[in-house]
Amino acid sequence: MWIKQAAARAVTLCIVSGLFVASGYARAEYPEKPVTLVVPFVAGGPSDKIARDVAESLRKTLGTTVVVENTAGAGGTIGTARVARANPDGHTLLVHHIGLATAPVLYKKLGYKTSDLEFLGLINEAPSTLIGKTALPPNNLADLKKFIASNGAKLNLANAGVGSASHLCSLLLQSTLKSDMTFVPYKGTAPAMSDIIGGQVDLMCEQATNSTPQIEAKKVKAFGVTSAQRSTVPALAGIPTLDEAGLPGFHFTVWHGLYAPRGTPPAVLETINKALRAALKDPALIKREEALGITVVTDDRLSPAGHKKFFNEEVERWTKVIKDAGIQAE
Repeated sequence: MWIKQAAARAVTLCIVSGLFVASGYARAEYPEKPVTLVVPFVAGGPSDKIARDVAESLRKTLGTTVVVENTAGAGGTIGTARVARANPDGHTLLVHHIGLATAPVLYKKLGYKTSDLEFLGLINEAPSTLIGKTALPPNNLADLKKFIASNGAKLNLANAGVGSASHLCSLLLQSTLKSDMTFVPYKGTAPAMSDIIGGQVDLMCEQATNSTPQIEAKKVKAFGVTSAQRSTVPALAGIPTLDEAGLPGFHFTVWHGLYAPRGTPPAVLETINKALRAALKDPALIKREEALGITVVTDDRLSPAGHKKFFNEEVERWTKVIKDAGIQAE
């Protein structure tokens, strides 16, 4: 009898110990291992630069290694699908830009749904610049508008690929000007920028993070900045906004946000959001962003709810622009 009772107690103890271990594992503090930030674009581009800045600041806050991995292709949809399918434990995150809001209307098959992602908070907003090759006759926006009106489809407008920020800005520019310029898509920003510097293409609407050094070096002409106010970056401060230079209401900023796979535990999402808030108050990060003309977002859009509200507004805005342009990627 005593032996049976002892055996029963031993079994009970094992069960309780097992539950304790399992419970302890479930309550393990996040992060338990390095965090991977997936950037769905090539290394060296604007999104990659921003992700690496954020990764450095998140590392300080989370107390773990934060690795940036570039999974490029198909306008950012391949890397996004990777995160959507990842283990929802908070160790695989996505840094994506405005293209996440336009992909559903641009692509017939995405490999994921927006609902497969958890919204963690916006990161920043960056203006673009309308630039041209140095041999282009116009020197200001007023003259450029006349030049476009006379030459139309003869002019080439470069972009970094369907769904890229430069492509979206080009669509908005063409819609605003009611012109029919020839779009020239490239596989990334670098080759497009190389060709506009070399004079092979005429115009490009590119993020200030990439165009500012070229403007400063006088390798391209700058016709305007796409933000609502002039940039505070010294190289751009003397360049008017497109709005004030002759395109009333033309505003375009490239924003970035942070995302996790759907099903990530709420406690982990909260931890990441707190870490993001702390990261975006890091003086070193703010200094690096401001040097590129980038504005860190205000607190109201740092919350998951504020992020999602802004995202839905962008989806509505760009769905109309893209459908009106009749653009669809394969």
